[in-house]
Amino acid sequence: MQRLSRMLLATVAALAAGVAAVLTFSPPALAAGLTRVTNFGNNPTNLNMYIYVPATVAPRPALLVLVHYCSGSASGIFNGNGHDYVTAADRYGYIIVLPEATRSGSCFDVSTPAALKRNGGSDSTGIMSMVSYARAQYPSIDASRIVVSGFSSGAMMTNVLAAEYPDVFSAASAFSGVPAGCFATTDGSLWNSQCSGGNVSKTAQQWGDQARAMYPGYTGSYPRMQLWHGTTDTTLAYPNFGEEIKQWTNLHGLSQTPAFTDHPQSSWTRTRYGNTGTQATVEGVSIAGVGHQLPLAGQLAYAISFLGLDGSGPTSPPPSSPTSPPPSSSPPPPGGAKRIVGAQSGRCIDVPNASHTNGTRVQLYDCNGQTNQQWTYTSGKQLQVYGTMCLDAAGSANASAVQIYSCNGQTNQQWNINSNGTITGVQSGRCLDVWGTGNGQQVQIYDCNGQANQRFSLS
Repeated sequence: MQRLSRMLLATVAALAAGVAAVLTFSPPALAAGLTRVTNFGNNPTNLNMYIYVPATVAPRPALLVLVHYCSGSASGIFNGNGHDYVTAADRYGYIIVLPEATRSGSCFDVSTPAALKRNGGSDSTGIMSMVSYARAQYPSIDASRIVVSGFSSGAMMTNVLAAEYPDVFSAASAFSGVPAGCFATTDGSLWNSQCSGGNVSKTAQQWGDQARAMYPGYTGSYPRMQLWHGTTDTTLAYPNFGEEIKQWTNLHGLSQTPAFTDHPQSSWTRTRYGNTGTQATVEGVSIAGVGHQLPLAGQLAYAISFLGLDGSGPTSPPPSSPTSPPPSSSPPPPGGAKRIVGAQSGRCIDVPNASHTNGTRVQLYDCNGQTNQQWTYTSGKQLQVYGTMCLDAAGSANASAVQIYSCNGQTNQQWNINSNGTITGVQSGRCLDVWGTGNGQQVQIYDCNGQANQRFSLS
């Protein structure tokens, strides 16, 4: 049963052997196709790891980390209320990693100091070892589409992972959770009744700072976040939904006033912040008259689209760079702001929410003529926006993020604009690349392959 109240029983069980016997965890038999992995790396809290690899894997598959609820298991969520993620993996070719808690009550630690610090030595550390293992075993995994989703205790872990590892996860979807850090305790307990009861209220800045403290010194962007909650939830009370929205809008530098509100179903209220398309920067979905029983039928389809798991890549792997001749370079004369328009999508390279924050990752978006879509190519091979910030590659490897950053004259901010429509980094030699055509698709660099998703025009 997907009830976090069992966490409280599990805590009592540590003190009373009779209760512990009631809560002894016995995992059900595993479904065909769900594979147990051992010796996957640093695993300080003895988690189990399971992985699902569909029969047909996409050329550059996404990776979903799917986290179960208290009293749950990998096979329970795989065969139960998370199964829509599995059928979608069969359709879209992405890989799923399923962590499994082994402590009494089968809840994930989102409470102890070790749990609330990047590489702190609790459950989140073990889960990231699973991610690293999957990426090593399947090197074609698209580093820009590593996402996480969870239910109840798994939703709380989803918030924590997104806060601690914002450089790994591009998006997250949490069903019936609490803000990252809300469940913090100092006495070793995994239960925080003040938080579960919805009695912890902070300002957006305080919640944002609490998340930022989990990865001190990080200045990059945070994952897009989708939040779901039932209005009559008494296990993790409904006020936590509003506190989560405070936290994630603050982490993205957004107002708490929705930019978009609608009702996909009569009992649902959906609010979007920042980007207002299917892959909004922050999205909240409130379900009237429903308690602690999410996700309901049909809801995972919305999460799959939000997470970008239904995005399509090329039908075959790109050719290796040695077989592809380098593009000829014929840069336009410097001066004059222009749009950078994708040949495949017809959409513009855009700075989300007209942000001026270093590390903001650029995306595709409908061309609108605003200043956050106007780029000036300089004599120093920079692509400048706002006159002071440059298009910047966060690294030189395949799938490195493309972002804005204060202009500094380094080669990771220099670009060749080529006669074949590609834009290549001077530092890396790799092409600007987008694996999708919709609003919100993020831009990266990747080996040049001559396909339309790597061609752009300046107009």
